[in-house]
Amino acid sequence: MKTAVTHNPDQRNTTVLRFDWEKSDIEALFELPFNDLIYQAQQAHRAYFDPNEVQVSTLLSIKTGGCPEDCGYCPQSVHHQTAVEPESLLEVDAVVEAAKNARQAGASRFCMGAAWRNPRGRNFERVLEMVERVRAEGLETCMTLGMLDARQAASLKEAGLDYYNHNLDTSPEFYGDIITTRTYEERLDTIRHVRDAGINVCCGGIVGMGESRADRVSLMEQLARQQPHPESVPVNMLVRVQGTPLAEVDDIDPFEFVRTIAVARILMPGSHVRLSAGREQMSDEMQALCFLAGANSIFYGEKLLTTPNPEADRDRRLFERLGLRPG
Repeated sequence: MKTAVTHNPDQRNTTVLRFDWEKSDIEALFELPFNDLIYQAQQAHRAYFDPNEVQVSTLLSIKTGGCPEDCGYCPQSVHHQTAVEPESLLEVDAVVEAAKNARQAGASRFCMGAAWRNPRGRNFERVLEMVERVRAEGLETCMTLGMLDARQAASLKEAGLDYYNHNLDTSPEFYGDIITTRTYEERLDTIRHVRDAGINVCCGGIVGMGESRADRVSLMEQLARQQPHPESVPVNMLVRVQGTPLAEVDDIDPFEFVRTIAVARILMPGSHVRLSAGREQMSDEMQALCFLAGANSIFYGEKLLTTPNPEADRDRRLFERLGLRPG
């Protein structure tokens, strides 16, 4: 008779949360034999989560293109010549309808993204209404709107926002090669405002932008030394878009990407590690390895802001083949 394997909360005593990770500790994890690294990641994962449950979110672009930032990976930047056509902020009713559809498709969290440097004026007031009404539909809410000040973070909390996404993108050392219009410290300031307001933090990065393993180590150090750890840690694989400066960068080795997922799981065992952008380019086998390495969150749907994402039916089939279930 088969015995179901579930998570073991008692193991948390030996899989403790740490906030004092050093680069040398993280380098040592990356250098482990692959099987040993996956084994450690599985132990950490099972201490805090059901290993066969994956949190499912849907992401909607509520304002597309025309962003003044020069992020080298982003097709929504005004600095790059891409096929993305700017669109103004969506009406609240349209966002609520999309949220209803997402819930019916199995999503438990609805994420809304706007291509802004920072939200302002009436647009921000409309965003607050979106949060209130989407939450009323029974979904967790998440926003990514660029930089926030303390007052804006407090207003989002009052409206009922559950999560705010603001990625660090890469290491402090490599950051200037990717973005020049916003500093690393400004990103950290926004995260502090979100945390101080009592909103859950969604913060991760992008790998495969031409960075070194040392940069991936440094990014993980930045994330793992946050106290508390981000509740959600998206690990994005670069989606190369024609017209952006990173359109011709070499692909990251698939096993290196899986290693990055595993290291994130070990460093932040109580966080949801999200297998985020780039899944469209991944085989089912690579995604399965990422789940084995500790990824336990995905975006459901056909598009992530402006880039492709596996269709929901493909995800459902993969879940069935792997014995995974939405959570």
